[in-house]
Amino acid sequence: MTMSTGWYLRRLSRMGPREVGGRVSDAVRRRRWRSAPPECPAVTGARFTAVLPAGTVDAVPSDAAKRLVAEADRLMAGHAEFFGVERDDMVDPDWCRDPKTGRRAPWGYAFDVPYRDEEAVGDIKQIWEPSRHQYLTVLAAAYAVTGDERYAERVAEHLRSWWAANTPLRGVHWTSGIELGIRLLSWVWVRRLLDGWPGAAGLFEDNPVARRQIWHHQRWLAGFPSRGSSANNHVIAEAAGQFAAACAFGWFPSSARWRADAMRSLDRHLRANTFLSGLNRELATEYHGLVLELGLAAVAEADAAGVPVPATVRLVLLRMTDALAAVVDDRLRPPRQGDADDGHGLVVDGAGTERWGSLLATGEAVFGRLPWWPAVTGTDVRTPLLAALLRPYAEVGGAPAVSRPASRPDHFADAGMTILRGPDGIWCRCDAGPHGFLSIAAHAHADALSVEVRHDGVDVLADPGTFCYHGQPEWRRYFRSTLGHNTLSLDGADQSVSGGPFLWTRHARSRVLVADTSGTSGGAARWSAAHDGYQPSVHRRTVELAAESGELTVVDEVEGPPRAVSLAFHLGPAITADLVGSRAVLSWTRDGEDRSAVLDLPGELTWRAHRGASEPPLGWYSAGFGRKEPATTLVGTGFSDGARGFTTVLGFRG
Repeated sequence: MTMSTGWYLRRLSRMGPREVGGRVSDAVRRRRWRSAPPECPAVTGARFTAVLPAGTVDAVPSDAAKRLVAEADRLMAGHAEFFGVERDDMVDPDWCRDPKTGRRAPWGYAFDVPYRDEEAVGDIKQIWEPSRHQYLTVLAAAYAVTGDERYAERVAEHLRSWWAANTPLRGVHWTSGIELGIRLLSWVWVRRLLDGWPGAAGLFEDNPVARRQIWHHQRWLAGFPSRGSSANNHVIAEAAGQFAAACAFGWFPSSARWRADAMRSLDRHLRANTFLSGLNRELATEYHGLVLELGLAAVAEADAAGVPVPATVRLVLLRMTDALAAVVDDRLRPPRQGDADDGHGLVVDGAGTERWGSLLATGEAVFGRLPWWPAVTGTDVRTPLLAALLRPYAEVGGAPAVSRPASRPDHFADAGMTILRGPDGIWCRCDAGPHGFLSIAAHAHADALSVEVRHDGVDVLADPGTFCYHGQPEWRRYFRSTLGHNTLSLDGADQSVSGGPFLWTRHARSRVLVADTSGTSGGAARWSAAHDGYQPSVHRRTVELAAESGELTVVDEVEGPPRAVSLAFHLGPAITADLVGSRAVLSWTRDGEDRSAVLDLPGELTWRAHRGASEPPLGWYSAGFGRKEPATTLVGTGFSDGARGFTTVLGFRG
């Protein structure tokens, strides 16, 4: 996917003068580095002291260790899966080859590589992901819990291979700051987890190639930070990786300055990226998880090194953790909202470990759980490792006293998110938040007033997900479109106007009108909101959830002139639908038990079921990045007349 002149003009229009000036400075620096790349200073007496406290590994639960070792053994056999693509070449990977398309990214000065052009490079996410080296942290963790040197030796082989194949400022792995930041964090943990291995010092601090790579990564991050309209989760990853490396690998003359600058950036951008309620401003749940993981990992490095952390950093992470505990369903699944690319900050666990349960377990160890938090029954490797380094919040000198929620929050006014809960695990997310974060709203979807409904953790009315970023523009458009969400569209258009795959040039504005989640008024929780994305028309939606029966009623109203209407309801992949006229009987199985519901749709519209259509895309569900499967989407079409609403009723059977 190449960027046209029009895209660059649209992108420029979303920048302020300060950002434009910073990007001009970046361009000058890139040109200077091309002709005279910076040189790594000589280092003597480098030592690694940021080790785990004695006995930490002994605290890893046996079942979590078993999952970890199973994953490590799969990697040792050469097998891995990245974004739905199975690989069997991980014994000796080609670092620049995309296994999906077979293309290799071209070599040359990093900033000349057209990484957005799939025809020239391949799927860049497939190329970048293994080089985050998070599979190497899994192998290193397997060494730490078993003492089996085969894992450590494989890590060393792959690091030496990567360093040789990706010399500083050359190739596709030097083009994106988030990749460099996460890779640095992985290297810190690889060195920490290999500390008992006799070859660890020779691989890192006594190895001039490793020192050169670490220095150049940090120099790059100091020189080319994400700026202005791009300062979203990327800048958090850059600052966290830079800070972690400057603490753990503080061997260079610039280490103290890099460390101080990175912590200032982390403090500033954690606050900027997070609502006061604790939810991430990108309104993309997986990035909430990524930012929280990165923040915790950075603070762990500070505590391990005895470096002071601004109180505001810990306070933001505390609020983020409480917010996560508040929004998950009964199976600890958070909302599926906005973009999701399966990005993680630190990976030391095997397959089958619950990401969100793991984060809440770490939060419990660091911040303490509140009485209303959901119970976490699973185990993980990461929590005891991080908890061994992180100072408990209550024991941190200077940590501000904070009033944490006495009961589970269900309405987050600043984020425009409301959670309605009913009997038998009925969970409903209602969305009337801002259209993403910053002027480009890069990871937003055109999903204003959408709803997401689950029954005991099963997606009934589902958010279809993301599927892809680059290379497949028709699929990118679909999965972030208004039609691709459980909401209403007018005249076949999106509520917000896209200017590119990570750029929105006009943002719909939403406002919550009613958020009564108690259910005490009339025996039903009630939410109502409106947005202005279809001017001069206004779309208003009201949702009511009956406290006793769990019946969900959705009323859509369109104020303004008559217009063509499309009302979409996307069913989860486990749901079978039998549509007759305007009634759909839904059925699924949960834990061996048959479940069912009836969806009575507005009779004023003409209803059709779509499943797995490709031209154009309609009727799909993406459980994770790079993966999609057919699922039923019900679409009603007709016209609004400004005088009536469209009423949908979802009733669950016993």
